[in-house]
Amino acid sequence: MGAEEARRKLPELIDRAERDGTVTIVSKRGVPRAAIVPISHVSESAAPMFTSLRGSARGCYGDVSEYIDELRREW
Repeated sequence: MGAEEARRKLPELIDRAERDGTVTIVSKRGVPRAAIVPISHVSESAAPMFTSLRGSARGCYGDVSEYIDELRREW
């Protein structure tokens, strides 16, 4: 699925991953870039690693709203 379509359907894709175990590959310009997977597909040893990153990039992007606007224009 293309990145723009995935952005529009993100809540649905998350629900499908949780409910049905659906894995969605997200591509950008035809190149696979990411996957939306059920948390059960993530190893128990990796899950704490992801949650420990919460807030770790705070301040790295300057004004977050400007950063998000830039990303939206790119997509």
